[in-house]
Amino acid sequence: MVRDTQDGDETCSCTTLRKAARRVSLLYDEALAPSGLRITQYALLAELGRTGPLTVGELAHAMVMERNGLGHNLRPLERDGLVRLDIGHDRRSRVVTLTDDGRHRLTEAKLLWQHAQDRFRSVLGTDETRTLRALSIAAAYADFPGLPGPGTT
Repeated sequence: MVRDTQDGDETCSCTTLRKAARRVSLLYDEALAPSGLRITQYALLAELGRTGPLTVGELAHAMVMERNGLGHNLRPLERDGLVRLDIGHDRRSRVVTLTDDGRHRLTEAKLLWQHAQDRFRSVLGTDETRTLRALSIAAAYADFPGLPGPGTT
């Protein structure tokens, strides 16, 4: 096991989380490669598959992303016909909808994603994976004083 080179509270939580996120993203990207999707794209398709159409703002909030970053990730999905952006009720908002092609690609990719899930759990362990997920959710939705809420920037 690799140990952090810094002592105790001197270790930067953000740096540690970003290192872990990059490493885990690599695992999922490798597993999803045959589908032509990256984990960021798969996550967006999966969210839309669970919820149905969402405004860009709602999707950004659900994904705890900035709208600009979300737009960057949606463009290739829209270009490839996996999502559709329609004008919302007030004509200023956009509604993101999973297309039939997107639903089909998501279904195909889910088996590859499950393989990554299984590999992750086999390395970290079932209990540790559950604990890590719970802590990650808590951090993602934490109300840090002075910061806007998740997905509102």
